[in-house]
Amino acid sequence: MMDFYTFIQLLIVSIIATAAMTSFSCFMSKQFQELYKEPVLLSFVLSKLKMELSVKSEKILGWLLHFLIGFLFVLAYYVLWVKDILPISTLSALLLGAISGIIGIICWMFIFKMSNHQPHIDFKGYYLQLFFAHIIFAIIATAFYSLSLTF
Repeated sequence: MMDFYTFIQLLIVSIIATAAMTSFSCFMSKQFQELYKEPVLLSFVLSKLKMELSVKSEKILGWLLHFLIGFLFVLAYYVLWVKDILPISTLSALLLGAISGIIGIICWMFIFKMSNHQPHIDFKGYYLQLFFAHIIFAIIATAFYSLSLTF
């Protein structure tokens, strides 16, 4: 069982890492003039599920889901670190990012297929930037988790 301090520690790390990843996706969206923003895509998917939510609620839920998923990734990293399956290192962060990126791509393919939502985006470009966004996520999560151990 996780103590309250560890929960808050992981929550803060996940917020920082998810914000960094999202910033990268927003930057890439702007650079390539494509919709690569995960929370926006999540809110579009939610709108296809016929859940009788307002547009504002769909957007808020999209953002909350995005940050919740970020927390779950950080929680998985934490388990790998505390069980000494992976060390807290740059190389491990790159490995975690690559694995997370592949998981993210597979999940988005599934989400688009199951929701019948086919946004007008460059899917190859989206999945490529998503892969690198997860590497950034894992590097930031690893760095801030490591830093949090010094407090």
